Amino acid sequence: MGQWFTERAARDGQRPAITFAGHTLSYADMLLQIDQLAGVLQSGGIGKGSRVAYLGFNHPMFFVALFACSKLGAIFVPLNFRLTGPEFEYILNDAGVHTLLADAEHLAVLDPVRERLVCQRYWCAHGQTSDAARWPDLAQAMACSTPVAQAVALHQDDVAAIMYTSGTTGKPKGAMLTVGNFWWNHVNELVMLDVRPDDVLLTSAPVFHIGALNVLALTNFLKGAHMVLHRSFDPAAALRDIAQYRVTTLFAVPAMLLFMTQHADFAAADTSTLRYVMCGGAPCPEPLLHLLAERGILVQQGYGLTETAAMATALSNEWSSRKIGSVGVPPLLTEVCIMDSAGQPVTVAQERGEVCVRGMNITRGYWNQAEATQAAIDGQHWFRTGDVGYFDEQGFYYICDRVKDMVITGGENVYPAEVESVLFGHPAVSEVAVIGVPDPQWGEAVVAVVALKPGAELELEALREFASLHLARYKIPKHLRIVDALPRNATGKILKYKLREG
Repeated sequence: MGQWFTERAARDGQRPAITFAGHTLSYADMLLQIDQLAGVLQSGGIGKGSRVAYLGFNHPMFFVALFACSKLGAIFVPLNFRLTGPEFEYILNDAGVHTLLADAEHLAVLDPVRERLVCQRYWCAHGQTSDAARWPDLAQAMACSTPVAQAVALHQDDVAAIMYTSGTTGKPKGAMLTVGNFWWNHVNELVMLDVRPDDVLLTSAPVFHIGALNVLALTNFLKGAHMVLHRSFDPAAALRDIAQYRVTTLFAVPAMLLFMTQHADFAAADTSTLRYVMCGGAPCPEPLLHLLAERGILVQQGYGLTETAAMATALSNEWSSRKIGSVGVPPLLTEVCIMDSAGQPVTVAQERGEVCVRGMNITRGYWNQAEATQAAIDGQHWFRTGDVGYFDEQGFYYICDRVKDMVITGGENVYPAEVESVLFGHPAVSEVAVIGVPDPQWGEAVVAVVALKPGAELELEALREFASLHLARYKIPKHLRIVDALPRNATGKILKYKLREG
């Protein structure tokens, strides 16, 4: 990535690369920052294979750090800014992060756990800090650094990034994405999607997620196009900037599209320049797709995971209005199949099974978790997604359920085992199960179903306050249901389908 960005800047240095908060960096401007940061990291001991983590809201420095790491052959570790201090502690130590870059707004959540971190160097990536001794200013260091212009030689199997995704055991797993995973995803997008050099891409979803990072965004840079980056999603700002910057493409999760269509400015907003919207992260409600189609906005639904480096399937413009509800077909260089419970490929249309993906964009495995890697990737190199789907008579894929009990709320993955582990620690809780229920705004809402200890009482707000000490906000239950006992089968497994039915 560091090398191809250098080559793009050499050819189109004057073109706008990224606009943030009204300020635009050209490709030449951005390359200078990349080379300067690479110089800072290199002088601080970063080399091939070193891990560098980034924590912060959306900002151009995120991409600068990603490309700078690639120039040195270092491994980029983007962090979910919604997590808590103990969650950051686990990830940073598990990855063995050498250098941590964090924006000023997240220093407070890191300080209480800093002494327990393995990190050797710390930088305030941007913003003002009152503790420059502990968090030196990165911009000042970059201005004084010796830029690194030449990228190191990398093999396509070298790890480029470790992206953490919550595990069903309650501990996050670091998916290792290689140089080749990223590259072949770019090739898939260039072949399958309509990405143009004169595109203007609006990115307001959090770029620590594989969707916002690697659906359109990096391919956009590869083509020499222009990104308008928002610090965070705001429907009014999105509608405003679509018109102001003549935005042509957009990545969004369904909740973002819903909030945009429900905003008072939507009816009068000028969205005429939008060629299409790429939508992923969760199933998109069909009424919303129809509403946008009536407005002339084509929504190309896609399906993928962190482990697939984003794209597993996509629905092209040609089919977006004729196959509403489908996530499309695999890109040219990726295979998808539906497997039955015996691990055999399903050959009959409409028959449900587990979605499995194979190709050069598939992760080489989980960092320090050989057993989890073996469970996820079989001997034929099929990655088992844990999602249930099917294909129709024309070969278009649909996602209808999940093998695992993951809850998707606002595009964020919540794994019940992690939440249950925390809630079980509440003194009033005898047993607990966490499920997802349909929610008109967020897609799904997290629900805690609790059986209480004898004589105990529990209110939702008390449970939420307890959970907030250990969990990111989006993982905290929005609803509480009290039951006498949780339904179980003969082996003692909780029957969550019965809870959902109730």
